[in-house]
Amino acid sequence: MAPDKTVLNSSVLVLNRSFLPIHVTSVRRAFALVYMEIARVVNPQYETFDFEQWRRQRVLPGGEGVGTPSGQIPIPRVILLPGFDRVPKRHIRYSRTNVFTRDKFTCQYCGEQPHRSQLNLDHVIPRTLGGRTSWENVVCSCVDCNRRKGGRTPQQARLRLNRVPSKPRWTPMMNHISSSVRYKEWRPFLSIVDTPNREQRAD
Repeated sequence: MAPDKTVLNSSVLVLNRSFLPIHVTSVRRAFALVYMEIARVVNPQYETFDFEQWRRQRVLPGGEGVGTPSGQIPIPRVILLPGFDRVPKRHIRYSRTNVFTRDKFTCQYCGEQPHRSQLNLDHVIPRTLGGRTSWENVVCSCVDCNRRKGGRTPQQARLRLNRVPSKPRWTPMMNHISSSVRYKEWRPFLSIVDTPNREQRAD
């Protein structure tokens, strides 16, 4: 039976060699990295496993696994890059992608999440009225809302911001990691860093 594509595309937390979270990847990519000996699987007890060691682990009751000719392999939810020492940065570069990531690729006026090709950056106070290009004055906007607003303020266009834009405390990637929590296996490692306060769910 072929592996479930949904499972293979689900999220895996990536740690640097200091066990700090730096990225989120897919199960498919995580298996490849572990198999190539670039990464090791990590369990909530901070034990690490190479591919052969992980392959011999049991799939726990209620847990997820991938079927192979030799049996089920547990799905890794956290991997470690032993040779990688990059740490989460506190300096946050202003960019189009980082604004989209901060706003979770969601229009800050209508709340919709269209395809990325249908998203724009919008100056809350238009540049023609003296608005600056900054974290505090630029938001993610869908094409429709952007056209409706035009060169006006939200009040003039009868639009309302879902939230006041501000500079993220951490890099958008760290916010993404925190907001993407879906697995209890991530919790011991997310508690290491000062991510924004929000409830962490587990499936």
